[in-house]
Amino acid sequence: MEDDKSADQHVIAAAHHLVKALKDRTSLSDEVRRTLADLDIHLAAMTEAKEDETTSFREIEGRFKSAQAKIMSLKSNCLKIWDTGPSNQLLEYLQNVEEVRSIIVSLESMVPNKYRKQSRLTNQAHSALQIAMVRLQEEVINILAQSKQCFGHAYVSFQSCEEIAVDEETMVSIEDDSVEGTSCLDSSRAESEECIIMDLVHPGVVPYIKSIADLMFASHYVQEFCQVFIRFWKDALYEYLGLFCMQQISIEDVLRMDWASLNCRIKKWRQATKNVIAFYLPSEKNLFDQILCEFGSVSSTCFIEVSKDAMMCLLNFGQAVAIGPLLPERLFCLLDMYELLRGLCQDVDALFCEKHGNSIQVEYHELMKNLGDSAKAIFLGLGNRIASNTSTTPFQGGGVHPLTKYVINYFMLLSEYYVTLRFLLEDKEVENSGEVVDALVRLDISSEYPCPLALHLQSITSRLESNLEDRSNLYKDDSLKHIFLMNNIHYIVQKIKNSKLRTCFGDEWIKIHIVKYMQHEKSYERKTWNSIISLITGYEKSGKAVLKERCRNFSIAFEDVYKNQTGWTIPDIDLRADLNVAIELRVVHAYRTFAGQVKKSLSEKHIKYTEEDLEEYLQDFFQGSAKSLNHHWRR
Repeated sequence: MEDDKSADQHVIAAAHHLVKALKDRTSLSDEVRRTLADLDIHLAAMTEAKEDETTSFREIEGRFKSAQAKIMSLKSNCLKIWDTGPSNQLLEYLQNVEEVRSIIVSLESMVPNKYRKQSRLTNQAHSALQIAMVRLQEEVINILAQSKQCFGHAYVSFQSCEEIAVDEETMVSIEDDSVEGTSCLDSSRAESEECIIMDLVHPGVVPYIKSIADLMFASHYVQEFCQVFIRFWKDALYEYLGLFCMQQISIEDVLRMDWASLNCRIKKWRQATKNVIAFYLPSEKNLFDQILCEFGSVSSTCFIEVSKDAMMCLLNFGQAVAIGPLLPERLFCLLDMYELLRGLCQDVDALFCEKHGNSIQVEYHELMKNLGDSAKAIFLGLGNRIASNTSTTPFQGGGVHPLTKYVINYFMLLSEYYVTLRFLLEDKEVENSGEVVDALVRLDISSEYPCPLALHLQSITSRLESNLEDRSNLYKDDSLKHIFLMNNIHYIVQKIKNSKLRTCFGDEWIKIHIVKYMQHEKSYERKTWNSIISLITGYEKSGKAVLKERCRNFSIAFEDVYKNQTGWTIPDIDLRADLNVAIELRVVHAYRTFAGQVKKSLSEKHIKYTEEDLEEYLQDFFQGSAKSLNHHWRR
């Protein structure tokens, strides 16, 4: 200020000196005239500039008052601008706010004046702009809330929790022809996981939200816009998760759940994970890019801030399942979860490719690895579980043991995961392939199909056969022992032969095991019928008394076998029919020859049963319902 006064004094002194000099002159040289002309022009320009500045300031002040009045008129109005009428009212409001913003830019670019009017007007403009920004924050939330779209059923695939829950009881009770192709995985497993972009808000409102964002960003209210935008979409995402009954749950609570409840939760988790990653988040990212794409990394930062909590909710639940007890019934759900995550890998990598989304990527891939490791551990431990499943009581009736049904039906479900299991086992078997082959040689297992999955399936089956052999030794009756082994090996062969897993065992394995159950069939025939048939053969030189005794002893022996073996069971109809035919061929044929000879020497009263009787009674064998022949011996 002192410098300005000093300069003014110098100018005044110079002016006085010039005026005094001019009074003494009667004529001026051309040079003096030019200098005075330049001075005149300069003075005129300074006067005009001063007048223009004053006019410009007054014009800016007038524009501000007009815009301020329209902004302040809505300050106390509870109604939102979007609710008061056509959208052009919002555009008009935005134009007034833009006017205030441009006025601030103009004022701050002007040279400050000494009367402080400019500073005062600048402060008033900032105050009006701040009020407008608060109003625009409210408008953003209101517009989003009113225009948010609900997902159609096509994008929210619900599955009932009444699906098959894989446990021991279920695996044993599943009908034989319904196992293969049954999976606890919902239909989404077979569907493409292609991303589908949908409109989260009505498309017509996007330009208005973008206009608000543009204005708030230009006004340096970036944080204020992002704050309300993130809060709204974070709440919306949690609301969407609520459709699948997914909420935060601790690892401890997951580990304490009973299997039925956990199984149901896992199904909902799969539905939620697929819909969130394949449908919802890509649509959300697309919307954010439409609105914020011009502002560098702001769009991806907002997107990750919105989605990270929901993603961690899903991932934490998955981790809790992955670290749970390694029980066989959990394998299929673990594989379902693993396959789902593996199918969505590319989507996740695309959604969270930015540096600040890397932590979600890492957590996602870590969960997928843990699920795969747990599934692999359960599968590889199945053989030991079978070996440790022992009993001291023989299985009544000699039918197909529940353990056999459980293991083989378990295999049938595993066939639905053939590719995934092979993939999971490859890495481990590269390290331990030598040990596996040695173990298979000791177990006499075919190595015709040496992939790790095939080797382990054969190993598990061998363990099952050893277990069944031990159980068969609990029977006191050798005939029933062979019926038991015949039934179980036949069941194993038939299920594997007609399944997708046939290639894991190979034709040679199947042939060997067909021979095994047929050998047990022949052993049964020998143990049961050789001694009985011996009663009615080799009688050619026997007298009448011997023939009578043989007739009596045969009838008693047949009745005893009938009483025992009608209570035994052969569940497979064709196997039972084949064995009955084989018995008939041996017994009835021998009896026919014997009865014909007896009739030549003795009266018919000594023949208790006719050939037709035997054929009829043999049909009662292996039905699982013990019967007795109540005929009295005719003396």
